[in-house]
Amino acid sequence: MTKAAGLRTIPALVTVCLLAGPVLAGLAGTVLPAFGYLPVLGYGSLSLEPFRQLSAEPGLVRSVALSFGTGLVASLLSLAIVLAFAAGWYGTATFRRISRLLSPLLSVPHAAAAIGLAFLIAPSGFAVRLFSPWATGWTRPPDLLIVQDPMGMAMTLGLVAKEVPFLFLMTLAALNRPHVRDYFKAGESLGYGRMAVFFTIVLPQIYPLIRLPVLAVIAYSTSVVDVATILGSTTPPPLAPRLVSWMNDPDLEMRLMASAGALLQLMLSTAAIATYLALETVASAFARASATRGRRRQADGAARRTALGVMFIVIAAMILSIALLVLWAAAKSWWFPAALPQHWSLERAGNAFILGLPALTSTLALAGLAAVIATSLTIWLMEAQGRSGNGSQRRLKLFIFLPLLLPQVSFLFGLQMLFLVFGLGGSFLSVLLAHLVFVFPYAFLSLSDPWQRLDPRYEKAAAALGASRARIFWQVRLPILLRPVLVTLAVAAAVSVGQYLPTLMIGAGRIVTVTTESVALASGGNRQFAALYAVLQLIIPLAGFSLAAAVPAVVYRNRAALRPALF
Repeated sequence: MTKAAGLRTIPALVTVCLLAGPVLAGLAGTVLPAFGYLPVLGYGSLSLEPFRQLSAEPGLVRSVALSFGTGLVASLLSLAIVLAFAAGWYGTATFRRISRLLSPLLSVPHAAAAIGLAFLIAPSGFAVRLFSPWATGWTRPPDLLIVQDPMGMAMTLGLVAKEVPFLFLMTLAALNRPHVRDYFKAGESLGYGRMAVFFTIVLPQIYPLIRLPVLAVIAYSTSVVDVATILGSTTPPPLAPRLVSWMNDPDLEMRLMASAGALLQLMLSTAAIATYLALETVASAFARASATRGRRRQADGAARRTALGVMFIVIAAMILSIALLVLWAAAKSWWFPAALPQHWSLERAGNAFILGLPALTSTLALAGLAAVIATSLTIWLMEAQGRSGNGSQRRLKLFIFLPLLLPQVSFLFGLQMLFLVFGLGGSFLSVLLAHLVFVFPYAFLSLSDPWQRLDPRYEKAAAALGASRARIFWQVRLPILLRPVLVTLAVAAAVSVGQYLPTLMIGAGRIVTVTTESVALASGGNRQFAALYAVLQLIIPLAGFSLAAAVPAVVYRNRAALRPALF
């Protein structure tokens, strides 16, 4: 191996150590206590007692079923909504307008979206207030269990509202390939309907590009903690929130059972992914059989309108949820059934902001450092892999997306114990490292496509003029890719802001962020404070994406070809 080739492998090794190292070490730190081995507590031999204690927990089967059902159904619904809308409206002005609306919604943290949705659909929420008392006759909130319902419907809706923007942007990136529009024109010229062309010709080509994000969504949805805490059932809760409560129990022996539950969560998410893959095989066989029959399915107007209507409902729910957070943050009194607050006051908001400054400062520091480190490592990796041209980037994807394909609780418990052993428990550095495990995959996902699609003739022209590799990078490639790099920074910061479980578990309550505070406040009765902290969650991603859009527009105001396109 030459010296240059050895240097090109360094970013790949750093990536593997950053992602696979903590995950594998965390899994080991979870597996051993799950089988009764935790010498620090005096358990020095392997045993199945933690699993026996776990199986004796009341409501365990229902918790498992709730996590499995809500996570899988939410993922399938999100994928169906996105694919149906793309099939019916890709390439139209409506599609471009919806793209502009959905893109900013990706930056909304899950906890903030869940709190806003609770304000919308609760019995005393905005949706009921709009029709009360003139239509419903209700002068008091109805005695209905909507939020935290035992079937998990509110939790499913919350997950769908957040996963639709993510899967839509992944699908949009996959559709940004050569000749996709030509496929639509060719299919329509043969008499196929627009949706039939998409599902018969286009989807088989782009689906491999969105399959991994779909699996990541299933793994996340079946093991989510913050959304489940805010919108999920409490009698009993889904499995993941129960595991967190067991791990935080003052009785340290409960950690053995919590570790056994973490392995159960891993098996649950694996079963959900396996179920999806089985459904994928059935759907693929059905699609092939349908294609061989040659049905044109030209009459798809009703299906297209339905897909558009459902997508509009998702967007409207998200926008209303965000607006309600702002309204509650500025409300002094808002009694049912008034549709708007009776009195407004920013005094309490200012006081809450001052009280929340330490949490906001920690959040800013974590998000900023995690975004810069993850984006820099992504650029380093892409530049090295682009130069090597040996296809090793494809092999690295398994390690890059490994943290997204495993439930967080399955290895964060072990990682917490590992940090405690090295004396890093509850430190800022340990929380930052835990954030990087989850931030880097999204940074790579955001930047890899624009980086690979850059026309190589720019670099060849610069090299022909005698420019060095470093000069080509700093004066050609990076200026052209300024906007994607800034967007990647914004995405990475938004992902860091939304990290609830890594901050809670690794920070051990010593590192407080606006996300951990907002989830805790959402469980209380003070809607204004919960809304205020949720709004603080929104500020950082909103500022990041605003800068990502504004900076290139200012820097390249005299270069039309480099200014960001407005669809």
